[in-house]
Amino acid sequence: MKASRTKTPRKPVLKKSSNTSLKDPVGVYCRVRPLSVQDQECCIEVISETTIQIHPPDGYRIFRNGEYRETQYTFKEVFGTLVTQKALFDVVARPLVEDLIRGKNGLLFTYGVTGSGKTHTMTGSPGDGGLLPRCLDMIFNSIGPFQAKRFVFKLDDKNGVDVQCEVDALLERQKRDAMPIPKTPSGKRQIDPEFADMISVRDHCKVEEVEEDNVYSVFVSYIEIYNNYIYDLLEEIPFDPIKPKPPQSKVLREDQNHNMYVIGCTEVEVKSTEEAFEVFWRGQKKRRIANTQLNRESSRSHSVFMIKLAQAPLDADGDNVLQEREQITLSQMSLVDLAGSERTNRTKAEGNRLREAGNINQSLMTLRTCIEVLRENQMYGTNKMVPYRDSKLTHLFKNYFDGEGKVRMIVCVNPKAEDYEESLQVMRFAEMTQEVEVARPVDKPLFGLTPGRRFRNQAFKDELSRKLEIRGGPISGETEEQSVTEMLLQNFPPLPSCELLDVNDDQTLPRLIEVLEKRHRMRQMLSEEFTKNVLAFKTMLQEFDSSIVSKENYAQGKLTEKEKMIAGQKMEIERLEKKTKTLEYKIEILEKTTTIYEEDKRNLQQELESKSQKLQRQASDKRRLEARLQGMVTETTMKWEKECERRVAAKQLEMQNKLWVKDEKLKQLKAIVTEPKNEKPERPSREKDREKAFQRSASPPPAPTAPPVRLRHRRSRSAGERWVDHKPPSNVPTETVMQPHVPHAITVAAANEKALAKCDKYMLTHQELASDGEIETKLIKGDVYRTRGGGQAVQFTDIETLKQESPTGRKRRSSPSSPTPPEDAAESEWTDVETRCSVAVEMRAGSNLGPGYQHHAQPKRRKP
Repeated sequence: MKASRTKTPRKPVLKKSSNTSLKDPVGVYCRVRPLSVQDQECCIEVISETTIQIHPPDGYRIFRNGEYRETQYTFKEVFGTLVTQKALFDVVARPLVEDLIRGKNGLLFTYGVTGSGKTHTMTGSPGDGGLLPRCLDMIFNSIGPFQAKRFVFKLDDKNGVDVQCEVDALLERQKRDAMPIPKTPSGKRQIDPEFADMISVRDHCKVEEVEEDNVYSVFVSYIEIYNNYIYDLLEEIPFDPIKPKPPQSKVLREDQNHNMYVIGCTEVEVKSTEEAFEVFWRGQKKRRIANTQLNRESSRSHSVFMIKLAQAPLDADGDNVLQEREQITLSQMSLVDLAGSERTNRTKAEGNRLREAGNINQSLMTLRTCIEVLRENQMYGTNKMVPYRDSKLTHLFKNYFDGEGKVRMIVCVNPKAEDYEESLQVMRFAEMTQEVEVARPVDKPLFGLTPGRRFRNQAFKDELSRKLEIRGGPISGETEEQSVTEMLLQNFPPLPSCELLDVNDDQTLPRLIEVLEKRHRMRQMLSEEFTKNVLAFKTMLQEFDSSIVSKENYAQGKLTEKEKMIAGQKMEIERLEKKTKTLEYKIEILEKTTTIYEEDKRNLQQELESKSQKLQRQASDKRRLEARLQGMVTETTMKWEKECERRVAAKQLEMQNKLWVKDEKLKQLKAIVTEPKNEKPERPSREKDREKAFQRSASPPPAPTAPPVRLRHRRSRSAGERWVDHKPPSNVPTETVMQPHVPHAITVAAANEKALAKCDKYMLTHQELASDGEIETKLIKGDVYRTRGGGQAVQFTDIETLKQESPTGRKRRSSPSSPTPPEDAAESEWTDVETRCSVAVEMRAGSNLGPGYQHHAQPKRRKP
């Protein structure tokens, strides 16, 4: 079966807002875990640095027009199975650490199915540390020389930080040092050996541009969200063997800067990577994990490791930290290891495991819902409420999506075929998350102090100590004084022996006196040199003091000048701020006025459009009504004209019929009177009558006594109209007594549109057999009118029937064999005349609505 490769649909274009340049999309990266078994079936393939392709495994079918469906998903970057932890850290986490040191917030979380490598990506393995230890290592490599002493920064209970004086910080340090701390025989802190190798690998990466005039301090905390409750993993609970206390859940609050924090959460100040990772591992051992069918150590909770970095500038001398709270910057970076989404029918979870899985899936579903609503609000400009409070996980990270900072997500996937359906859901959520934008953090303003204060102060101290040492300045410490004294005593000549053994000894005393004189002279020389040094040092101090005073006076003058300049600038700034506020107020008023005018304009335009549409509808209704009335008037007029013509024609036809009947009776009477009556004539058959009638019509009458036949015509009521006389070639001439006569008619064998266009009436001659076997001719008539399409149509209005009957046929059929008595001859003759007259009248009356007829037949002559 042929496989088709389809890409995910094109993303809709986001609506551009006024601050689009200050927003960044959520960075989503994908990491593919290696297969645990070499020959295991794989359903995910990395096809480029930013795209992966997922296809259904064997045995799992998705049919669409009989083809497989392979889907591609695009991320900011895709990491294959051979990627190292350092390469992943350099791309994903390193920019977040740099922003943290520059005072900006960041969020990094791993998302994926159970067993996809999330915890390995975040924590790492022995000898190959993950993102968390590498972040800590980079932080302390960057700020190591600039860290403040412990307890100089102190966090409060409202997610803020204060700066303590040196005395309070020293007291707290002494109190901490007095507490017993477990140490190894070498004197170092005890680190869990299981994860000691994770922090032993050092890359020595650090941030290049660190503010050297600031002091820094790092605080870490570790919490977990289990069954939608928050627990502090660093909280020390006193052990009570009789009645052990369960851990208490914590509450979320929002600080004055609209950042979410956990009330009463333990935050530990750390000074090295080892100490920070030790705190992390102490909380990691308390985290809830369980053995499931899919993962031997499955995380049953969402873990959040938070790193807070407090920094404050040094004072102008570069010695102490500024005590102003406004100058303190507190930034935070959260590293989140989400619990894996799973299906209970695969994990076979029961009891507590089933409840845990339900809460995990519910919190992840809430995260997905929040991302969807955020995406919809940003793309379509809606203002739907984002349901952050439906889950503790989304409520904790509310400030990252609604505030400012950077958000990075690593999607971990397991390419094995069993995770195909879960991987599809993860991919769809990850691709949708890329369309959400987060406000870019703004750089903090500078404090206005001279840069390089720390190193300038240190260089000044070093130079002062060196000069004092060169010029024999004061040397501190008893040990140094003793060494100098011993050195001076060694320069004096040694005293000879003073013991007198003989009274006549005259050498010992002079030798002693000589040595003492030398020592005295040397002492005087040293005293004079010392006096000279003291005077020189006093002179140097005076010169130094005078130079310092002059420098101070110069600096004071410069400072006064700068202060005046700053005061002038402040006044100018205040004036400009007032002017700006006034202009902003005017702009706001103009915007409101513009909004009102635009609203009125839209309303008037809508009203104008509605009225114009109403007028158009009324005009169209009026035109339709006029057309309808015109049609009705025309139709009524034509109808009444046709009715009047029909009535006039009927009246004329009736009068003509009456005249014709009277004439016929008179002719018949005259013929009867003039002809001799010897015997009753033989009645011929119908065939003979037809032949005789044909002969009489074709040849003149044989007897001169017979009166000449006078042709009678009935003028049609529509003689002024043009007719189409449609006579099919299959018609048989019946030679009935009455024949239709239509003047100004167009005779056609087949109806055509050209003939119909020239006429107003239409007549079709149709023949069929009657019930007695005679041929019956029907004349079907109608009106011709034009259609809207430019064609012609016929509406039938009348049918005339013509049928030939013998005048004596009825009597012969009634009594063909009975003879007529002589005394009844006159009565029979008169009956025959009446019968013929009645037949003629019937034939005449049958055509009272059509055109006139011409009489072709002559009355029968009686045989002698």
